[in-house]
Amino acid sequence: MKIEALYERFKESSSVSTDTRKLSKDCIYFALKGDNFDGNKFVSQAFESGAKYCVVDDKNGVLNNNCFLVEDVLNTLQKLATYHRNNIGVTIVSLTGSNGKTTTKELINVVLSTTFKVKATKGNLNNHIGVPLTLLSFTEDLDFGIVEMGANHQKEIEFLSNIAQPDYGLITNFGKAHLEGFGGVEGVIKGKSELYVHLKEHQKTVFINTDDSKQVKQIEDFENIITFGSNENNDCIVEFVEANPFVSLKYDGVDIHSQLIGDYNYGNIAVAVAIGRYFKVSTDSIKKAIENYLPDNNRSEIIEKGNTKIILDAYNANPTSMLAALNNLNQLNAKNKHLFLGDMFELGKDDQKEHQIIADFAEDNFDDNIFLIGEIFFKTKTNNKTSKFKSFDELKAVLKNLDLNDSTVLIKGSRGMALERILEFL
Repeated sequence: MKIEALYERFKESSSVSTDTRKLSKDCIYFALKGDNFDGNKFVSQAFESGAKYCVVDDKNGVLNNNCFLVEDVLNTLQKLATYHRNNIGVTIVSLTGSNGKTTTKELINVVLSTTFKVKATKGNLNNHIGVPLTLLSFTEDLDFGIVEMGANHQKEIEFLSNIAQPDYGLITNFGKAHLEGFGGVEGVIKGKSELYVHLKEHQKTVFINTDDSKQVKQIEDFENIITFGSNENNDCIVEFVEANPFVSLKYDGVDIHSQLIGDYNYGNIAVAVAIGRYFKVSTDSIKKAIENYLPDNNRSEIIEKGNTKIILDAYNANPTSMLAALNNLNQLNAKNKHLFLGDMFELGKDDQKEHQIIADFAEDNFDDNIFLIGEIFFKTKTNNKTSKFKSFDELKAVLKNLDLNDSTVLIKGSRGMALERILEFL
């Protein structure tokens, strides 16, 4: 079936779904396949649950005239997304980076939404399936669509950029994330910079943080650049004031007091300010949007239980974000600091070395109350300041008897560690 014809069916549908357990009435269902599932086997269930049309790549899945047989369902979904993106003419802002993507996406969203109609990537729908679904959720009445793009190997950002075809783009930072897939830090820089390459080749615009020398190096011969940062030569000057614990900055003569902790969030806020300024959002609107934004979903949340303050940053972790969180806690004027640090995944051959660096840093900068959780951290060499646990189950027995009264607690680890479970015992 040609994309043009399928697009007409898409426009007749209420939404797009790839999961029969979550589809809405009159949607168009795409029967995706994976290593352990085949969506073609659930076509009957999709219709029973209210789907209007189904797209399949197995002729046995064609149950009626509302089933459309294609060569590859995933490829068709991706092509349809790009076709739709070009038909509705919405301005697309794309972003990627090792850390802070989702927070930055949300900040850009709240700033632009004060003045325009905007829709952004939902949750973490930022991969080869999530990006097409995000694009297909955009409507022609939008002013902006914000597309987050994640990657764990080379050429993935290039691929997603070709699908989304962004008008503007930015990279939050280059860090030690997904080292196994990217092949080291230089591989991360090369892989993430595929967004810059795409924007340059299509004469589109980059927002660049000039305080980040690694990023500046990647766009030395670019023409369409909007600069931001603390230097007075930038297109948008955003001065860092403090992070104690919340980030404050100054823009256009106005102090902005965010509810985000850690100086590592300065760049994430600054780019949202820069994008707002570029699209002529008023200073007052930018200030209110940023000051009212509250992080959630285990991302740098501040939780208070009695007189115990908890920094919950358990959505994900890599060596760069872990060190940033520890540095931030170290700078806080707080007593009785407790660290609960979980294993960091996808580091490949560097996993033991990077975990040892974190363990050493913790012991060098904190008096005691250091708790390391996970099989990789368990293998690190530590002194008697540190308690190590192979699993969360081993930690539980200690948590039940731990006195965290009048303490400041940092909880950070990779998503697979699910360290937010610690909250049940505090």
